[in-house]
Amino acid sequence: MSTTVQRLEIFTQQVRRDILRMVHAVNSGHPGGSLGCAEFITCLYQEVMDYATDFKMDGINEDLFFLSNGHISPVFYSVLAHTGFFKVEELATFRKLNSRLQGHPTTHEGLEGIRIASGSLGQGMSVAIGAAEAKKLNNDSHLVYTLHGDGELQEGQNWEAIMYASAKKVDNIISTVDLNGKQIDGATDDVLPMGSIKAKFEAFGWDVLEVKKGNDIPSILEGLAAAKSRTGKGKPVCILLYTEMGNGVDFMMGTHAWHGKAPNDEQLESALAQNPETLGDY
Repeated sequence: MSTTVQRLEIFTQQVRRDILRMVHAVNSGHPGGSLGCAEFITCLYQEVMDYATDFKMDGINEDLFFLSNGHISPVFYSVLAHTGFFKVEELATFRKLNSRLQGHPTTHEGLEGIRIASGSLGQGMSVAIGAAEAKKLNNDSHLVYTLHGDGELQEGQNWEAIMYASAKKVDNIISTVDLNGKQIDGATDDVLPMGSIKAKFEAFGWDVLEVKKGNDIPSILEGLAAAKSRTGKGKPVCILLYTEMGNGVDFMMGTHAWHGKAPNDEQLESALAQNPETLGDY
């Protein structure tokens, strides 16, 4: 195992602990998708993106990330905190009154690292494409990254934006879809089948690649590097990331039940035992 992968795995393990403790503390939140995307967002912020922790809303001369499926805010907050955007201790305020760390990320409290309010699903793609076009107008060569849920693609606004991006050759964006096959009411194929998401993105003019092992750090790094190499060639780029909801906690995996449910005391103890402390709890 390389030192880079080992470092990222240690970081990810702490992020999982944070997610579990945050939602348990207030008996509220979305641990399933957060755990499933812990490796991906860790790789983005710890290895791939070029950005400044001296946060400025305009994001000029740095890579940008937009979380469209904002309900998985616990993983986003944890990564931002451990990366240096704000103090790790602030994670203890998650979803509490007057906290900057609301259930869905918002901007009005000035939380560093958050550029849009998200969680009203389907809107992140539109915002990110606008940011990507702004970078082109500013001759800024940096990239825009996004993350979306597969269930979120049932929202029609996504497809208007996806169609627009290819038509206007917005080729400085890399949009990742978290393909865990689950949403709050069950399997995506049971709630509203979408057929082949790969075929759909390709039909809309995107360059699509797949990361079959979406919770494997080397596979994620390889996929992101491949995606980056495809930018600037006239097409927007999509990564289909096949993940496991609740990854890293045995009783949360293989089910949609933990999409929006917090563990009780006994369940938290079991989950934390599977993910020993690495960077220090808040």
